[in-house]
Amino acid sequence: MANGTQILLIIEYDGTGYHGFQWQNGLPSIQREVEKAIKKLTGESRRVISASRTDAGVHAKGQVVGFRTRSELPTRNFVNGLNHYLPRDIAVKAAYRVTDAFRIRRDAVSREYSYNILNSPTRSPIREGRVYQVANPLSIEAMNRAAQTLIGKHDFASFVNGDGSWLESTVRNVSRAEVERDGELVTFHIAANSFLPHQVRTTVGVLIRVGQGKMKLDQFHSIIKARLPGTAGPTAPACGLCLDRVNYSVPLEEEAS
Repeated sequence: MANGTQILLIIEYDGTGYHGFQWQNGLPSIQREVEKAIKKLTGESRRVISASRTDAGVHAKGQVVGFRTRSELPTRNFVNGLNHYLPRDIAVKAAYRVTDAFRIRRDAVSREYSYNILNSPTRSPIREGRVYQVANPLSIEAMNRAAQTLIGKHDFASFVNGDGSWLESTVRNVSRAEVERDGELVTFHIAANSFLPHQVRTTVGVLIRVGQGKMKLDQFHSIIKARLPGTAGPTAPACGLCLDRVNYSVPLEEEAS
C-alpha cells in the first residue's frame, strides 16, 4: 500500500520532564520524541496517534501508539531500533502490525489508570516524582466505600474542570474503582471505557478528602448527582498518575521470529 502498513507500539515513560504526550510547539513531549526516533530509524516523517492523551507530568506503563510506515522491518527491530534512539525515560515494550481497519482510539474497549499516594508525614526521595505525598492518615475503608459508587455508567460532569462545553458527552462507564494500601503506599485503581480530561486526578482529590474525614459519603454522592462542572474541586497533582494499560477486544499478536 502506498502509505504503508500500520504499526502499534506499547510504550512506557516517565512523564516528569514532558508537557504531556501530545506534540506542543517548542515544548518537550512524548509524541515529539517518538516521532523523532521513527524518523531516525526509518527515514520517514510520520505522525503518531496515542490511545490516551496523558497530561504534563503523567507517567505510563502501557500507552499504545500507532503510526503508518513503508518500512518492512520486523516488529522486533522496531522495538530495538526505536529504543536505541529514544531518551532513557521513554521505552518501547512491544510492537505489532495491525490491519488498516484497526483504529487505535475507537477500538479500545477500556483504559486502566492507577494513582499512587505516599501516606506519610515524611517524604520519600526514592519515590519522588512518582507519588503524591499526603501526611494525614487516610481511611482506606471510607475511600473504597466512595469509590464503589463510581462503578457503572454515570454522568461525570462534576469532575470536569471549566464549563465542559467542548465535550460531546460527560457520560462514562467505569468497570473498576478501588483503593488499596501497601504500607505507606496507597494506590487508587480505576478502569473505564474512556475518561474525561483530568477525571482521574479530580476523583483522587475528592477521595483524599473522604479518606481524611473532611467529606462524608453522602456529600460524595451529591457531587456525582450534581452533574455540574467544577463541583468536585481541585485535582490531585499529575506526578502520582500512571496509565497502566489500554485494552482491546481483539488481542494483539506479535510477528513470529
